[in-house]
Amino acid sequence: MLQPSIKFIATDMDGTLLNEHSQLDPAFFDVYQQLEEKGIMFAAASGRQYYSLIETFAPLKDRMMFIAENGTLVMHQGKELYSCTIDKASIVTIIEEARQIEGAHIVLCGKRSAYVETNNQDALKEFSKYYHRCEQVADLLAVEDDFIKVAICHFDGSQEHVNPSIEAKFGADYQVVVSAKIWLDVMNAEASKGAALKHLQQTLDFTHEQTMSFGDYLNDLEMLKESYHSYAMENAHETVKKTARFMAPSNKDSGVLTVLRELLAS
Repeated sequence: MLQPSIKFIATDMDGTLLNEHSQLDPAFFDVYQQLEEKGIMFAAASGRQYYSLIETFAPLKDRMMFIAENGTLVMHQGKELYSCTIDKASIVTIIEEARQIEGAHIVLCGKRSAYVETNNQDALKEFSKYYHRCEQVADLLAVEDDFIKVAICHFDGSQEHVNPSIEAKFGADYQVVVSAKIWLDVMNAEASKGAALKHLQQTLDFTHEQTMSFGDYLNDLEMLKESYHSYAMENAHETVKKTARFMAPSNKDSGVLTVLRELLAS
């Protein structure tokens, strides 16, 4: 049963708030306005880059919260509220291992930009969906930035072709998460959407019981666990459905907005 005491709402993007064409329902902006009027904070919590998110939510970019890059960077009104970085030595080791995986395409994610070294046009087209600030470089290992994750794309499936070797080598010391069917992220061991959400609960003074979240894939699990009002989308991975307390209609049916309208009506 929905409670009117919600103070913070976080939602994943792809497969959750966005429809099957990766589009945002224009009705979202009216719903956001109503949430804001009730004093409810709202965050987009995504594996997407911060610069991608602020383009999607351009009219609200100076008002809403952004939990970007699977929780490794939290931004609000252009200011960093939280980050969880990886040191350069670790980055080198991860990239060198990822380069050994046939068919893998690497995105090195820094606070200032994303960086790629591939010339594969299909990969570059895929990257452009999620990384709106992206530089093509000759050698990822020569890049200098504050690094937050390494994202690895494999068109034949990240769980089957990337996860086995990456999890075996880095799973004990880093956060390794299959974030979509063709994506896997390697982050600081402490990094997750859930860790970012917990930080916000502690610093912005709202509780687990006052938190609502929505997700569809494995990189959403920690966030759902940090929210009492946790929703899995009808189209979600089975593990996500088992983790969440509640169900929302699918992203094709604007399930997040359906639940938010019910919350507002209550």
